[in-house]
Amino acid sequence: MPNTLPDWLSYLESLHPKTIALGLDRVAQVKQRLALQPDFPVIVVGGTNGKGSVCAMLESILHAAGYKVGCYTSPHLLHYNERVRIAKKQASDAELCASFESIEQARGETALTYFEFGTLAAMSLFISHKVDVAILEVGLGGRLDAVNAFDADCAVVTSVDIDHVDYLGDTREQIAFEKAGIFRKDRVAICADPDVPQAIRDHAREVGAELWCIGSEFGFKSHQGQWDFFGKSGSRTSLPIPALRGAFQLHNASAVLAAVDALKERLPVNMEAVRRGLVEVQLAGRFQFVPGRPQLILDVAHNPHAARSLAQNLGSLPPAKTYAVFAMLKDKDMAGVVRALEPHIDIWLVAGLDMPRGASAAELTQVLKDCGVHGAIRTLETVAEALRLACNEAGENDRIAAFGSFHTVAEAMQARELSVN
Repeated sequence: MPNTLPDWLSYLESLHPKTIALGLDRVAQVKQRLALQPDFPVIVVGGTNGKGSVCAMLESILHAAGYKVGCYTSPHLLHYNERVRIAKKQASDAELCASFESIEQARGETALTYFEFGTLAAMSLFISHKVDVAILEVGLGGRLDAVNAFDADCAVVTSVDIDHVDYLGDTREQIAFEKAGIFRKDRVAICADPDVPQAIRDHAREVGAELWCIGSEFGFKSHQGQWDFFGKSGSRTSLPIPALRGAFQLHNASAVLAAVDALKERLPVNMEAVRRGLVEVQLAGRFQFVPGRPQLILDVAHNPHAARSLAQNLGSLPPAKTYAVFAMLKDKDMAGVVRALEPHIDIWLVAGLDMPRGASAAELTQVLKDCGVHGAIRTLETVAEALRLACNEAGENDRIAAFGSFHTVAEAMQARELSVN
C-alpha cells in the first residue's frame, strides 16, 4: 500500500477509469462496510457558486460558538489537506493516510473515484474525532454526488446556474433538480437563489422537505456598513458585514444564518458567536485581496455566474487600470466568462494550464478575439509568467485580477508564495 499522502493521491487517481462517475451505489456499499453512521448533525451545501463561502461562514460561526466542527470541501488550492478540517485545523498527512488505508481494506472489489474515497475518508475522520457537527460540500450536482450518501439534517442550495452541462443537463431546471437531490424528508432545505427554480420547489414538496427560500422565509436588509437578518426564528440586527468580500456574500450569509436557525435545537448559537464568525471567516481565492501594490485580487471564477459576480465586485471598486491574469479549463464556458468580465479588463495576460483539461494560451486567445474584447491581449506560457509581467508593468495604483479556475489561483498563490490557512 502507499505510504505517503502524495503516493496515496496518485494511487486514488489511478483506481477508477473516470475522474467523475456519478452514482451512490459504490460509495454506499463501502460506507455500510465501514459502518460510517454519524451521530452528529450533518449540513450538506450544494449550488453552482457560493458553496465554499457558505461552508466557510458556517464553520467560522459554529467554531466561534464552541463546537468541534468537521468541514469537508473541494477542490483544494495548494494541498489536499485543505479539504478536510477539524476544529478549523487541516487534517494531517498521517490521519488522511490512515483513513485511506481503512477504506482501501474495506472496499474489496468496489471501484471508488478519487472524490468518493475522499468523502468517505473525511467522514471517517469526523466520526473518529467525535465532531459536534459536519459540513459537507457537494462536489458536483447533488443527487448522485458522493456526499449525498449521508443524510442532511439541513441542506443548503446556494445558487443555480448553468455549469457542468455534460453531467447535470443544459437547462437551469434540470440542474436545479440535481441540486435538490440533497433534500430530506422532514428536514429544512434552504435555497439562497433569489430566483427559485420550480424544480427546487417541486422536489422539496415531493420528498417532504421544509423549504425555506430567500426573500420569503428568510432574508436580509443592508444599511450603512451593517445588515439585518430575518428568519423563521426572528431577526438578528446590526450584524457586521462578512469578512469575505463581494456583493453576493450577504445572500450567502443569510443562508448560513437560516441553517443556524434550522439546527438551533441541537446546536444553539448566540449572537456573539454569529458576529465573531462573520468577522473572522477566511476563504482563499474568493475575491481575495493580497496585501501590497499594485493591488492583486484572486478569484476562482470559472463559470459565467461566478464571472458576473466578480464583474460586479470589480465594478464596485474605485476606477483603476486592470490587468487580467487569465487561464481556464477548456471544458468550461470560456466565452461566457470573457463576456461577463470584458468591460472591466484593460489588458488580458493569457496563460495556458498544463493539464489534460487545461486550455492552451492560444485557445483562450482565440476565444478573446472571437468575443471582440476591447483590451490588449498578450499571450504567456504560464500563470506565473503572466503574473510576473503584470506585476512588472502595472503601476502602484493599478490592479491585477487573477481568475478563471482554481488552478489559475493556485498557480498565482504559488508564484507569490502564499499559503492557505
